[in-house]
Amino acid sequence: MISATRGKLAALAAAIAVSALAVGCGSSSSSGTSSSSSSAASASTTASTSAAAPGGSQPTVFAAASLTKVFPMIEPNAKYTFGGSGALAKHIEQGAPADVFAAASGKQPAELYAKGLVDKPVEFATNTLVLIVPHGNPAHITSVNDITKPGVKLVICNATVPCGDYARTAFTNLNITNAAMKNVVSQATDVTQVVAEVAVGQADAGFVYITDADAAKGKVQVVNLPAAAKPGTTDYIAVVKSGKNQAAAQAFVQKVLSPQGQATLAAAGFGKP
Repeated sequence: MISATRGKLAALAAAIAVSALAVGCGSSSSSGTSSSSSSAASASTTASTSAAAPGGSQPTVFAAASLTKVFPMIEPNAKYTFGGSGALAKHIEQGAPADVFAAASGKQPAELYAKGLVDKPVEFATNTLVLIVPHGNPAHITSVNDITKPGVKLVICNATVPCGDYARTAFTNLNITNAAMKNVVSQATDVTQVVAEVAVGQADAGFVYITDADAAKGKVQVVNLPAAAKPGTTDYIAVVKSGKNQAAAQAFVQKVLSPQGQATLAAAGFGKP
């Protein structure tokens, strides 16, 4: 039974990633998904797509998993690797060939900037942390306080990932840290995994961004967090100094910041920076 559940979870996680790329990439020549682990006990779920860039090289973009659907819609002519922001930052530190880094938090880009590895990060979008439950809500969770009840199975991202950091901050703001953490049965490497675990019923609830919840409509339901949780989040982008395609990287960042890029982000549920 356990192996069957894990198999179902893996299949759903792959389906979510592939589906997002199919929507976002349209005419992309190739796409795929894989998983990798960093030495800091943090893994990133990777989804890559590429298309022939007209008249020049394509930038290699390392981006948060929450951007899997929207970035290829903004720029299909790029090579993407999506995953947990913490793991991606670690890979860049270790010399991975990236031209652009986009994170679901200002923390990781700021750390890389302090080490001289990226140009000054720029905020390009905002998001909102929400609680999700499986379709049908079998555990009858109607508010964030319900996740503290004995027996509730909760999944969050690990502490190296922005969604995990944001969830822990929300716990602190609501004074429910001890009770909530006691119910955590799994700590995922990115929001895609949280969505997958909740969607198949492996967990009663999980914390993701509203954009991820919207992309999984029909599989999960949203429980909004109170203002006291301070659920607002920020996304930052920066050019990687060691990247081989500096011009393409700068062009990518400008396209994300352009009116058209911002409109695409807004249509996907992101807020203004």
